[in-house]
Amino acid sequence: MPTSILGPYTRTITAVVLVVFTVVFFYTVRVSVRASIEPLFDWMTASWFGIIGTTWGAAFAIVEALHLIGLALIGGTVIASDGRLLGLVLADQEPGVVVQKTYRIFNWALILTLSTGVFMACGVAGKIYFLKVFWYKMLALSAGMLFEYGIRRPLLEKDLEDITPWVIKLTATASIMVWFTVGALGRWIGYSG
Repeated sequence: MPTSILGPYTRTITAVVLVVFTVVFFYTVRVSVRASIEPLFDWMTASWFGIIGTTWGAAFAIVEALHLIGLALIGGTVIASDGRLLGLVLADQEPGVVVQKTYRIFNWALILTLSTGVFMACGVAGKIYFLKVFWYKMLALSAGMLFEYGIRRPLLEKDLEDITPWVIKLTATASIMVWFTVGALGRWIGYSG
């Protein structure tokens, strides 16, 4: 079995380095980068999605409803899978089975949420560009996806009996915290705008 120079924790170390890099980037270089991507937001406003989002309120409302459905599905899969790992819900089901069944729904819900989120961002790009909470949400969303696909999934693909119970509970708790932070920041955008 080939081993990495980082040992058995290659993915964990890589994820931690990426999170640290993102935080350092966010608090240092982001000002100059943010100024350089303002034309992207202008383009988003002028794109077909931006025009449709600002002109036809019904189209924006339908897409927003789909976005909320995606968010509800993400929240439901997080509660079901991580709640089961914590022993709080679905106690009659095997934890591994619940986690495996929620993976697929989570993936589709994330695709739905991201695609509708891009459409909605195009409709209000001129506004969200100046909202700090939007950038916090994007950071939290990036951290959530990094955590989900870089740490949680690779860890839980193993046989759960081989993983220390406190590691499983800590992973489930961290997952709940990250995804509820993403949801709370999204709601905060609604109050800020």
